[in-house]
Amino acid sequence: MENQTILIIEPFKKNKAFIYEFLEKEGFNIIITTRSENYLKLLCDDSFSINLVVLDMNLPKYDGRSICKEIRKSSAVPIIFLASEGDVFDEVYGFEAGADDYIKTPVEPVILLTRINALLRRTNQKLTIPKSLLFEDIEINDNFHCVKVCNEEITLSPKEYCIMMTLVQNKGIIVSREQLLRNVWGYDYYGGPRTVDTHINRLRIKLGKKGNCISTIRGFGYKFNA
Repeated sequence: MENQTILIIEPFKKNKAFIYEFLEKEGFNIIITTRSENYLKLLCDDSFSINLVVLDMNLPKYDGRSICKEIRKSSAVPIIFLASEGDVFDEVYGFEAGADDYIKTPVEPVILLTRINALLRRTNQKLTIPKSLLFEDIEINDNFHCVKVCNEEITLSPKEYCIMMTLVQNKGIIVSREQLLRNVWGYDYYGGPRTVDTHINRLRIKLGKKGNCISTIRGFGYKFNA
């Protein structure tokens, strides 16, 4: 994953410096900001071309969930949450805010590297579907990973987009939570099916009045009906 740029948003650079030195040795360009106010400026600066964000859950002035929600208003860049403590609800809230992965610290550099590579690999993969799809009021342009509902573009995270495409590719067929975990998160993901439910709920909200095109088949999974 050489020439990929990772933006680190965290309050204590020195505490994790050895991790980011490790990532630099692996070929990544690392940009670190300890000031949460700078993250949008860095994301919008075309000279950086941010490929992934590592976001600390606890930041001065703002918590990580608020920043994640703000990023999601204008960007689908992959986001990994780092959290030093918390329970299952912190993980759920993180995914609901728009995160693509969640790692509890302290974390071994090689584990973080593996999760980063897996997320970037899935994000960069092109799904084998036609360039443009139209289902009633839902239009999907795979060239730009663009989804429109009633001619209005909606912003989906990489995982939300992959879930949408997995369901679309299996239109009318029940897709189990386990299938979605394998297709979207990969075999190296250790989370449970609750993660799928959280992302599906967020996807439905973004689809607005067309959110009912994704049906829940109790005890089996989900189905795309549009």
